[in-house]
Amino acid sequence: MSRWMERTLIVFCWICGLALLAAITAIIGYLLYKGMGTVNLTLIFGDTSPVDALLLRKHVFAGLFPAMVGTVAVVTLSVGFAIPVGIASGIYMAEYARGGVKTVLGFFFDILAGVPSIVIGLFGFALAIFLHKHFSSIYPSLFISSLSLAVLVLPYIIRSTQFALENLPAATKLIAVALGATKLQNIVYVLIPKSLSGIFSGVILATGRCAEDTAVILLTGAVAFAGVPKSLFAQYEALPFYIYYISSQYANQQELLSGYGASIILLLICALLFFIASMIRKGVTYQALYRA
Repeated sequence: MSRWMERTLIVFCWICGLALLAAITAIIGYLLYKGMGTVNLTLIFGDTSPVDALLLRKHVFAGLFPAMVGTVAVVTLSVGFAIPVGIASGIYMAEYARGGVKTVLGFFFDILAGVPSIVIGLFGFALAIFLHKHFSSIYPSLFISSLSLAVLVLPYIIRSTQFALENLPAATKLIAVALGATKLQNIVYVLIPKSLSGIFSGVILATGRCAEDTAVILLTGAVAFAGVPKSLFAQYEALPFYIYYISSQYANQQELLSGYGASIILLLICALLFFIASMIRKGVTYQALYRA
């Protein structure tokens, strides 16, 4: 590659990076400009005392607190359901699957990653109908939404686990085996600790995907006024659904501005979840490497 082409490529990359940064800044700045004035305790708790709301003594009917709780609950459950299956499948893809089996499964996971979220939502809705026929007490609920979102984000965790394991140096993969360790011992005590950073990158991506999705929860259990979910099989509120509902059916300008405020709160919750996941990743990676 000539020096001129190399410089052109560098300039193009800088332009793309700055354009992306400008777009993100503009979006966040617009949200802050529109909604920051509405973010207060009244928006979150309505007329209910914050202490009573946090201790679940009273229902919050005119605030976002139930939607915030529902959002955290559905994200936590979804990622919790997806992590064991996703990591196990990623380990199988990286260390056990070979030939045609690996190709077919990889193609299937890539297709699953590209399935529109509304289709996953229809799957969850069909699952709720099927379960309701056999168990009349089961309806679209927090549990059904969590399972559906787990299916939605499963490919991200599988692929991140697979690539994290496959990209380890060949020497790292062979040292324990050369010393007499079995394949399973090599995976558990060497390969997984060395690749935890990459695995948790997929978990963080899955967390953000769960937090922002509206189509799935719209069909599987989220409603406008459900309060704090009392069980896994109860309907619930969620911030993405609230933002969608307000932006499409607002009655006045103040309700629309509350939608911008809800967007800011959703971004803050996502940032908090990302921070917690990052801290867990650092802590788990340090402990694993220390023990190794």
